[in-house]
Amino acid sequence: MKIHLSLVAILLAGTAQAQTLMFAPDADSRFSWDSYTAFAETHDLSGQSLTVLAPWTGADAALFESVIAYFEAATGADVSYSGTSNFEDDVVIAVNAGTPPNIAIFPQPGLVADLAAKGRLTALSAETDAAVRGRYAAGDSWADLARFAGPDGARDLYGVFYKVDLKSLVWYVPEAFEEAGYEIPETMEELRALTEQIAADGETPWCIGLGSGEATGWPATDWVEDILLRTAPPETYDAWVNGELAFDAPEIVAAVEEFGWFARNDDFAVGGASGVAGTDFRDSVQGLFGFPPECYLHKQATFIPVFFPKDLKLGEDVDFFYFPAYAAADLGRPVMGAGTLATIAEDSPVARAFLEFLLTPIAHEIWMAQSGFLSPHLEIRPEAYANDTLREQGHILADATVFRFDGSDLMPGEIGTSAFWSAMVNYVTGSDAAEVLAEVQKRRDALR
Repeated sequence: MKIHLSLVAILLAGTAQAQTLMFAPDADSRFSWDSYTAFAETHDLSGQSLTVLAPWTGADAALFESVIAYFEAATGADVSYSGTSNFEDDVVIAVNAGTPPNIAIFPQPGLVADLAAKGRLTALSAETDAAVRGRYAAGDSWADLARFAGPDGARDLYGVFYKVDLKSLVWYVPEAFEEAGYEIPETMEELRALTEQIAADGETPWCIGLGSGEATGWPATDWVEDILLRTAPPETYDAWVNGELAFDAPEIVAAVEEFGWFARNDDFAVGGASGVAGTDFRDSVQGLFGFPPECYLHKQATFIPVFFPKDLKLGEDVDFFYFPAYAAADLGRPVMGAGTLATIAEDSPVARAFLEFLLTPIAHEIWMAQSGFLSPHLEIRPEAYANDTLREQGHILADATVFRFDGSDLMPGEIGTSAFWSAMVNYVTGSDAAEVLAEVQKRRDALR
């Protein structure tokens, strides 16, 4: 009995593959089993092998392998997965040695651009490009972010995004808001007004910390990048990230100064500007949880609950809202974050089938239902998310009109993860925005 032929076979076969499926097909209405059935009925890959290299280790590796089990059961293929915390080095070594994996899943797209230009990755079909554009939120963002120049200079789709992180969030304590009579802002204009209202009430609106050891300054760059997406078109953001727009261009200076409106006002941030610059970002969030609270608002990504006090219930004791857009700018609902990009490093029919599988709702829902997984896929069932917190974050992704990656992570390391960080610390502690940004641009020019 071939387990790839039908759901009945999957349910009844006494094979090891069938036994490893985390959720029995058709037994849980949260999932899009129809997408799984359709895929299984059109893919017979019995006896074929696939190798996958990705950055997921430990618990995340087990979660991804639980998804792989469905691909194996649907197709009859045999998948060998390797996870590494040193992905960038390991994938380059494998490619240069002539032993690449079939599928390489990159934690950032920067290295994809380099390998695509060298002809080390396989360009995907126009049909795959159209599928991404039709199934993912935020317009054409997810397809455009995965298009790179190949050896001949032509830009093609080189990957499928799978598992996304979200940065455009503001965290708060609902009980503190309720006691003070504050409401969740829907626009940036309302967020600024709320900031002023909290200060006028004699309280401190924001906890902001830029400290992060050798990486001190990066939280400020996230602020600036999110603000730029709300004050200028995404094309401006792209031009800046790609080096076509200078760091000291008026749009970038304005975004930095808008961040300064929050961070350099001693009435708006705990400890004032010096406190912002000198406080570790992991410690700064603790101000939300005091009695009374030191602050009411904290901007940070989806990972920050790791640093919350133990036993807090997300959605009850602490919650979040979308870092809002400016109504006056009319730039939609931009979202900033990150995500992993699945590519083909060694082409084969089973490799192409695996990327096709990653475009099905079920490939997202299996991980969604277990742990921290967000998806911009428009056809997934939100009820499959493991909890309300993830579900709401998923809604923010689905409602986005534009998605962009953390810009500093896409820049050359000397700029995005060094000069820009340092410049933001200097700015917060009193330097002029245009002057510190001009210094970053000088370093960028020197690299050319």
